[in-house]
Amino acid sequence: MANIRAAITGVGAYLPEYRLTNEEISKMVDTSDEWIMQRIGIKERRILKEEGKATSDMGARAVENLLEKTGTSPEEVDMLICATITPDMNLPATANIIAHKTNIHNAWSFDLNAACSGFIFSLSTATQFIESGRYKKVVIVAAEKMSSIINYEDRTTCPLFGDGAAAVLVEPSTEDVGVIDYINRVDGLGRHHLHIKAGGSLKPASEETVKNKEHYLYQEGQAVFKAAVSSMADVAAEIMEKHNISSEDVAWLVPHQANMRIIEATARRMGISKKQVMINIRKYGNTTAATIPLCLWDYEKQLKKGDNIILAAFGAGFTWGSTYLKWAYDSE
Repeated sequence: MANIRAAITGVGAYLPEYRLTNEEISKMVDTSDEWIMQRIGIKERRILKEEGKATSDMGARAVENLLEKTGTSPEEVDMLICATITPDMNLPATANIIAHKTNIHNAWSFDLNAACSGFIFSLSTATQFIESGRYKKVVIVAAEKMSSIINYEDRTTCPLFGDGAAAVLVEPSTEDVGVIDYINRVDGLGRHHLHIKAGGSLKPASEETVKNKEHYLYQEGQAVFKAAVSSMADVAAEIMEKHNISSEDVAWLVPHQANMRIIEATARRMGISKKQVMINIRKYGNTTAATIPLCLWDYEKQLKKGDNIILAAFGAGFTWGSTYLKWAYDSE
């Protein structure tokens, strides 16, 4: 019997219409377009401005786009994983809300919280269910309303993040395509450098925590940058070495879109050129879990069946990892 691999067979996405530019941000905090472009590489980011709209609304639109593109009915979906750190509410899971909004009623669903590594951790999880033969169609949706947890008076974080969602369909394949291997790692000490101070069981919400603005993202930029550069680059190189993949063998590196300097450092460590790297940070910013699938969606028409692709991410926690896969279809 042929080995079963988990293959991405379609990509969908949704981005809010509103574009928050560097010029607008420079009116909120002491920064400039030149500084943001030189240090980070972001020109604009999408923001979900509509009142009463949340992460699940973007996630549902991305899933609907995916199902339509792949000709998949909601009844066929066996499982839905939502990678997010900006859930609609603490409970129930945003995945459950997305499933309801997209009429996916024959599946079970859950949220996965791994920050910027959320998509690759979710893909690793989906791979197990596909390879076991238990499920045939798994939807992964990475959706983030980062604007809901960003303090737009904090110049260290507000230029970085945007809102958006992307979804992929994962199905079994007996061909030489799909997920070949992955390496995922965490280090809980990283929580001191990147976290939200209040709102959890350690420090429940109170009048004081709201007054002190402790429900917004807190980041020590330099510490996070150093950890991200070394961890993301090393783990991407490690998976190449493990499978004896040369830089010429790699069709695409799909890195988490946090910072152009981190992306460039990862590419250098792998020995690949900029032409082999998917980059869209300039127009979307850091959409956390959604950056990697948004890259796949943006570049989908350039992908060819059998392409060697390396996914690499680093996020809060700390979390990081890399995935080696062969693309499963020619896009038309």
